[in-house]
Amino acid sequence: MDPDAVELRVAGCLMEKQRTTPDGYPLTLNALRLACNQATNRDPVVDYDEEAIRGAVARLRGRGWVRFASGQGSRAAKYRHLMDEALRIDRAEQAVLTVMLLRGPQTPGELKGRTERLHPFASLAEVEETVRRLIERGYAERVARRPGQKEDRFGQLLGADDTEGSDPSVSFENQGSDPSVSNENQGSDPGVSSLEERVARLEREVAELRTRL
Repeated sequence: MDPDAVELRVAGCLMEKQRTTPDGYPLTLNALRLACNQATNRDPVVDYDEEAIRGAVARLRGRGWVRFASGQGSRAAKYRHLMDEALRIDRAEQAVLTVMLLRGPQTPGELKGRTERLHPFASLAEVEETVRRLIERGYAERVARRPGQKEDRFGQLLGADDTEGSDPSVSFENQGSDPSVSNENQGSDPGVSSLEERVARLEREVAELRTRL
């Protein structure tokens, strides 16, 4: 069974805190709960209780993604991730996956800006190359654009995270090369169709007003 949303949030938080707050890493169960439920840099914002976090940690330990990491003299159990070892990903790939896990599908530009504290990408091209490697290994995918959004977005494929569906019809290599594909995909979205109808109606109303002037 694929990891659920709670497991993905826990894994993402452990990867994030390893880089952003190394002095507090590994994390206690309570610190992990607070990290999962924080209101900043999270989409969606959640409110998992301690039992949900505890269960997710147990399942992740079974997958080999997390391990118990308390040292001698420690009063509270602490946990660290093993994602780099389990998935065989480098620091750049780990940074991109972390943001995808915590914030859902992202454009390359968003990934570059939101991974600054995790890994210093030198250029947008470097981010795109990292995303390409993740796609080739089955860890990420291109997802459908939001209505009105010009840039493609990419999301993780490690498990179910309740984000928008994927759009496998266009690969990373040929994105934007066939506008008809993008238009067809957008046309299949009820929200886009509704927006197009409203625009057409407004255009007709403007035309009628012009004839009266």
